Amino acid sequence: MKKTNHKIIDAKTIDASGRTLGRVASEAALSLMGKTKATFERNKYSGMPVLITNASLLRITPKKLAEIYHTRYSGIPGGLRIISGTETASKQGLKELIKLATYQMLPDNKLRREMMKNLKIED
Repeated sequence: MKKTNHKIIDAKTIDASGRTLGRVASEAALSLMGKTKATFERNKYSGMPVLITNASLLRITPKKLAEIYHTRYSGIPGGLRIISGTETASKQGLKELIKLATYQMLPDNKLRREMMKNLKIED
């Protein structure tokens, strides 16, 4: 039998209980980009997987939820939808708001999709 060497990848765990949306999302974005490592390279994915726990215990007020807006575009003319944070939180939960906030904090390049694949959010 052939021996294989499996690399054990340490995932950074962020506890979202009692913390605000922006602080959790910015910490996750920094780790996904790899800026917390000494081996940071801008043109390669050098980040680490990020696990966000207790997403349902995120500290966010109803007033702030009403102020948050994001867009969805279907690709057809007239298909732009503007959705409030209240609507997103009620339909998809606070996990989706954390995901959207982290996505917008990452650089807009080809590595963004690869970085988002390494983000896991749990309630």
